[in-house]
Amino acid sequence: MLWWLIGGSRGGRNRLRIVRTLDETPMNTHQLSEALDLDYKTVQHHLELLAENGVLMTMGDGYGKTYFLTDAMESNRDVLDEVARKANLEDVTAAGAQGGDADE
Repeated sequence: MLWWLIGGSRGGRNRLRIVRTLDETPMNTHQLSEALDLDYKTVQHHLELLAENGVLMTMGDGYGKTYFLTDAMESNRDVLDEVARKANLEDVTAAGAQGGDADE
């Protein structure tokens, strides 16, 4: 599932940026959009996919809904890193970190 979400799709780079950013601190859609310099609707789309596939969970409602990594994702960070390596996305970092994070 992580390969499909991260390594095997066009939006994988941005989804990886989102996951790595949320690993550092939970955020809502607006905060992620600002931190990653991505369109709000783009971030919203990626968040929905990640939540539907058990990577993220939410707390709260509406505009303030905050996203967190699920326990399953937290315990499989090594798998995420392996997928990123195999997909040549090792340079992708969390928002605000150094690295090559070109938008798609």
